[in-house]
Amino acid sequence: MSAPILHLQNITFTLGGRPLLDGAELSVGPGERVCLVGRNGSGKSTLLKMASGVLQPDSGTVFTQPGVRVHYLAQEPDFSSFATTFDCVAANLDETESYRARAMLAELGLTGDESCASLSGGEVRRCALARALAEEPDLLLLDEPTNHLDLPTISWLERELLASRCAMIVISHDRRLLETLSRSVVWLERGQTRRLEQGFARYEEWREEVLEQEERDAHKLDREIAREEDWMRYGVTARRKRNVRRVAELAALREKRREVSARGNGSLRMDASEAESGGKIAISAEGINWRFGDRELVRDLDLRLMRGDRLGLVGANGAGKTTLIRLLTGRLAPQEGKVWVGPSIEMVTLDQQREALDPNATLADTLTGGHGEIVQVGTERRHVIGYMKDFLFRPEQARTPVGRLSGGERGRLALACALAKPSNLMVLDEPTNDLDLETLDLLQDMLTDYAGTVLLVSHDRDFLDRVAGSVLVSEGDGRWIEYAGGYSDMLAQRGGKAPSGREPIAKEYADSSDKKAVKTEKKQTKLSYKDKRALELLPGQMAKLEAEALKLREVLADPTLYSRDPKSFEKATARLQNVEDELVAAEEQWLELEMKKEELEAS
Repeated sequence: MSAPILHLQNITFTLGGRPLLDGAELSVGPGERVCLVGRNGSGKSTLLKMASGVLQPDSGTVFTQPGVRVHYLAQEPDFSSFATTFDCVAANLDETESYRARAMLAELGLTGDESCASLSGGEVRRCALARALAEEPDLLLLDEPTNHLDLPTISWLERELLASRCAMIVISHDRRLLETLSRSVVWLERGQTRRLEQGFARYEEWREEVLEQEERDAHKLDREIAREEDWMRYGVTARRKRNVRRVAELAALREKRREVSARGNGSLRMDASEAESGGKIAISAEGINWRFGDRELVRDLDLRLMRGDRLGLVGANGAGKTTLIRLLTGRLAPQEGKVWVGPSIEMVTLDQQREALDPNATLADTLTGGHGEIVQVGTERRHVIGYMKDFLFRPEQARTPVGRLSGGERGRLALACALAKPSNLMVLDEPTNDLDLETLDLLQDMLTDYAGTVLLVSHDRDFLDRVAGSVLVSEGDGRWIEYAGGYSDMLAQRGGKAPSGREPIAKEYADSSDKKAVKTEKKQTKLSYKDKRALELLPGQMAKLEAEALKLREVLADPTLYSRDPKSFEKATARLQNVEDELVAAEEQWLELEMKKEELEAS
C-alpha cells in the first residue's frame, strides 16, 4: 500500500468550550477517494480545513507529502480579491496552462468576464469547481461540491471527478455521488473517526453494525454497574481500602456508561401533523399552458394527482419548476387550460431558501410564533424545549437568533416549523439542502409514512429514488412528461439518457493553437436593487390583495345587497375587478422576478 500523501493524526480542537475533535484521524493515499461523513456540526468541515492548512488544530499532527499540490473547495468560497472569474480560475496557472481555465469555465457555462464582486450563489459554485478542476491538483478536498447545482451539472461533475486521477476527500449529502466516487469511508462521530475500507454503498450497513456493538457494550456496562452497586449496598465493609477502590471503580464505570450513551441523547424525531384526508383527487390539471415572453414553460400539460401520490419535479435550473408548482397549487392561474385543487386541501410549503425564517427572531419564538413556550403540533400541544430536542437542538439554543444558526440547523428548523402545521399536501422545494445523511434518512421515513400528497422539487437523485412514486421531467420547450418510479426508473425508461440541461452560455470554444478564444454572450449576473426589493415586497402586497378580494366577495355574496343599496353593490363590484387586475399584475411581476432570480443563481 502506498504511503499517504496526507495524514492527520490525533487531532483535537475545541470550539466554544466544547471539544469538537478529540483524537480524530484522516489519511489519503495517491489516487484514493475518501468520503467524510457525519452529522451536521460533528466537525467535518473543520477537519477538512485542517487538512488544507486553513485551520490549525489545538494538538495533533498534519502531514502533507512534500511537492503534493492540494486544492480545497470550501462550502462558501470567497473570491472578492479577484476581478473576474477568469482571473480567479487562472490564478495558480501559468500562461501555457491558461487555456484550461477558459475551457473549464466554458464547460460550466461561464464566460470568464463575470465580475467576482457580483456573482450569484450558483456562479460562485461553478467558478470554484472550474478553478479546482483546471488546476489538476494531486489532492482535491471537496466540501459539498454539488450545492447550488442542477441535475445536468451534477451528472457532468460526477463524470469529471470519476475520470480524474487525483486523490480526493469529499463531504456531501448526495448519496449517489458518494456511492459513485468513494472507495473508503471515514465516519466522524463525537470527535473521533472510524474508517471503512469500502465504498459508501456499504457504509450504512457497517454503521448499524457499529451501533449494535455499542449497544451490547452498553448492556454489559449496565450489568457491571449493577453488580458494583449491589456490593456497595450489601458487601463486606471491613476493609476500608478495598471499599475506596471499589467506589472509584464504580464511578469510572458510570462515567464510561455516560460516554457510551451520549449518542442516544441526540436522536432525531420527525413526525408530520396531518389534516383530514379530503377527497381522492388532490390536484387535476387539464391542458394548462404558461408562456413567459417567447418562452414556453408549460405546454398542454395534463396531470392528475391522487391522495397519497408523491410526485418529483425534475429539470435544469430555469426550466420552470417554480412556475409549475405555483400553477398546480392554484397560486397562479394558467394562461390556458384549467387546474382544480381539492376543496379540503391544506398545504404546507418548505422553500429552498428558508426565506420564511426571520434571522432576527430566536429559535423558540420561531417555533411558537412568539407566543409563550408552547408549540401547537397539529392537535397536540408541546413545550418548545421538548419539540426542539426532537430536531437535535439543545435547550440552551432556545434564545439563539436564527441568523446565527448553521445551514443544517436552519434546514432542521424550517422542517420543524413546516411539520408542526396540519396538512394533507406537502410542497418541498429542495428539502435536502444542508441536511446531513441521518436527517435525510428520517425525513425520507416521515414522507413514507405521510398519508397526504407530496410535491417534491429536488436535485438529489437518491432522495428522489427513495421518496418519489413518479417524476415529472422537463423535456424542453414547455413539454413535461411523467415517468413512473424514481429518478433511476426514469433513466431506465429513457434508455439511460438523462434529461438535457439548459443551453450553455458559451456557444463556441475555438480550438485554436493558443487555446484562448472563447466566444460568449454577455449576461446579467444578479438582480438589481429595485428588482430585489420588489421581490421582497410583492408577496405581502399579493396577500393583502387576496384578503381584500375575499372580503369583497363576501360582501357581494349577500343576495339582498343590490336591492338594498345599488350604489354599494356597484362600488364593490368595480373595486373587486380592480383588485383582481392588480393581483394578476402582481403575480406576473413576482413570477417574472422569481424566474429571473432562479436563472441568475443557476448560471
